[in-house]
Amino acid sequence: MVADLCEHGLMADRGGVTHSSHFGAFRATVESGRLRVIPHPGDPDPAPLLRNLAVLGSGKARVDQPHVRRGWLAGGPGPDTRRGHQEFVPVDWDTATELLAGELGRVYSEYGPGAVYGGSYGWGSAGRFHHAQSQVHRFLNCLGGYVPSLNSYSTGASPVLLSHVVGSDAPISRPTTWPVLAEHTELFVCFGGLPAKNTFVAPGGASRHQVGGYLRAAKERGARFVNISPLRDDLATELDARWLPVRPGTDVPVMLAIAHTLLTEGRHDKDFLDRYCVGFAEFARYLRGETDGTPKTPEWAAAITELPAATIRELARRMAGSRTLVSVSWSLQRARHGEQPVWLGVVLAAMLGQLGLPGGGFGHGYGSMAGTGSGRVPVSLPRLPQGADPAADLAIPVARIADMLLHAGELYDYNGERRVYPDIRLVYWSGGNPFHHHQDLGRLRRAFARPDTVVVHEPFWTATARHADIVLPATITLERNDIGAAREDDLLVAMRQVRPPHGEARDDYRIFTDLAEALGVVKEFTEGRTELGWLRHMYTAWQQENPRLSTPDFEEFWRTGEVELRAEPERHVLFSEFRADPDRHRLATPSGRIEISSARIAGFGYPDCPGHPAWLPPEEWLGSPAAQRFPLQLIANNPATRLHSQLDHGPLSAASKVAGREPIRMHPADAEARGLAAGAVVRVFNDRGACLAGLVVTEDVRPGVVQLSTGAWFDPDETGMCRHGNPNVLTLDVGTSALAQGCSGQLTLVQVAGYAQRPPEMRAFESPRTTT
Repeated sequence: MVADLCEHGLMADRGGVTHSSHFGAFRATVESGRLRVIPHPGDPDPAPLLRNLAVLGSGKARVDQPHVRRGWLAGGPGPDTRRGHQEFVPVDWDTATELLAGELGRVYSEYGPGAVYGGSYGWGSAGRFHHAQSQVHRFLNCLGGYVPSLNSYSTGASPVLLSHVVGSDAPISRPTTWPVLAEHTELFVCFGGLPAKNTFVAPGGASRHQVGGYLRAAKERGARFVNISPLRDDLATELDARWLPVRPGTDVPVMLAIAHTLLTEGRHDKDFLDRYCVGFAEFARYLRGETDGTPKTPEWAAAITELPAATIRELARRMAGSRTLVSVSWSLQRARHGEQPVWLGVVLAAMLGQLGLPGGGFGHGYGSMAGTGSGRVPVSLPRLPQGADPAADLAIPVARIADMLLHAGELYDYNGERRVYPDIRLVYWSGGNPFHHHQDLGRLRRAFARPDTVVVHEPFWTATARHADIVLPATITLERNDIGAAREDDLLVAMRQVRPPHGEARDDYRIFTDLAEALGVVKEFTEGRTELGWLRHMYTAWQQENPRLSTPDFEEFWRTGEVELRAEPERHVLFSEFRADPDRHRLATPSGRIEISSARIAGFGYPDCPGHPAWLPPEEWLGSPAAQRFPLQLIANNPATRLHSQLDHGPLSAASKVAGREPIRMHPADAEARGLAAGAVVRVFNDRGACLAGLVVTEDVRPGVVQLSTGAWFDPDETGMCRHGNPNVLTLDVGTSALAQGCSGQLTLVQVAGYAQRPPEMRAFESPRTTT
């Protein structure tokens, strides 16, 4: 890894400035304008994504001063379809502050906090103080509140579903830790794989990347791995996993067929089901086909999944005869009816009787982030208070932003409630990029035309900045001081400023301080503290909260650069206390037990989420009319060469492009049938939109499937076609179900064809047009 960094000009002598990122802790210097980075010396497997930091040493794609969209500046606030299409006017900071303060005052005075959406969803900073969401939420709360968002794009369905099935999100927030799995698990059954690419990132940073080491240790001990995924490389090659190339979106039939085999062959743990669970009898009737006339046999599943019935039956028997971890990736719940594979993962672990046993049971999100399975540090973390939000009850599920903007005042279902979409007049975004996370970007563009004003703090000219009315240039993490920490990481890191701000960029705190002063709430917002004053205050308050932890004073911490938060890795087993005494450690479900069938969910009456886990084919399915024209299933997964869309113009991400576009992977048989050659620019399309991509031909993708990662900066031409390869021009913007209303953008149907014309020039990383 160090040699790789040297080749990319990112190596420095030991020394420099301590800093951290979502990719890990490091030291940095700037020499002749060139950023040089060395990973933390204690990191056994540093993230390759650190290479992308090289672009932070340049001004490429940076917003260098405040800008206001010409139409908004000339005509004032109001809905405008020209957002994203019109040039900007550069202005000075005094003008920008005056304009924005006036607009905030108008909206709060005329409409109140229920008209301000402070979503700001995204991975803005690893720092605890300059965390963009915390800053914008604290500021908006000083003005009277804002409409927030619920859940995340990564796990929109899971926490809602799990609250009914096991009473909490413990499988996400407190899973069995890696030291236990590496020592005890005999069979890893990985629905959706366990991709190494995601384990190099974590919110707040990971100073020691250890997932790969634990997996290798498990394999060396004799553990076996099964990768149930359309993508061969969703499990590392070195693990010698058995690849079951399932049809995308059909994990539920596989799980039901496994459950049917366990039930009919008497391999299920009746005692565990009786003592720790409720609702199994109802679910068993569904498995046998007594409720719908269709037994969920391996033969039934084989017709849907294209996995042999004998393979499914054999896997069920191996699971029953081993200490088995049923692992369900986050990706599976990012699809229509995404609640179902998560629910079934819990059910399978319960039928095996292994929930609460070391190395067995259920796992959700292993391979999703570096911190998952690392265990929580036994101390709190420094934090910036955000204050109370009087408008919190207006919160929307995060993936429903376009619905909210397009359907103000309309009713929608969520988790047993009938809610009303608020009428948003002002959107305030800081530290995120909805034009990466959201689906059906053509629809999102129409939604962004609806508010009176869109405000964005951004270091770079992302698509979100280009669709704003007021764009304020924000500093990047290297241009400010902060404290880095993560709930699952071992270190508290002094993130010292590496370089001065680019152009006229300011940090969010200074921007909000000036706005707060103009609006008369500066005392409430700043409490009289500077940036360094807040860092000292947060550190001191953190020390007082954790008196048992031996820590230096702030000045010593700032000088040395880090504090160790724990000495030994945590050994934790999910549901071990519940298993030991289910009466004393009741789950927070109506029964206090695991709800294999849920009377509460059944009572909601949602056709797309019944009272027990079930196979519900999505509306856009292979037998639907759309499949005749769009026969390929597209997997829009997370990228390997960047964090979401962050630093897509960095060297590691840029090196992965094909013909300058995002790579799309296709099986050789599908490429041959279309007369396509590797390296060609292809058009990927359906009824929602189109994009260009660079073709990679590989047998690591099963036939009938193409894979195009998210995160390529959205670069639409005059027709809306993305020249760069953002798959979210193609994905369907609909909730997982009425229960969770989560993101369902993982899968969609498309066609791929050669692009006969000369590929257009890309403009994703260029500054937009400006005028005076």
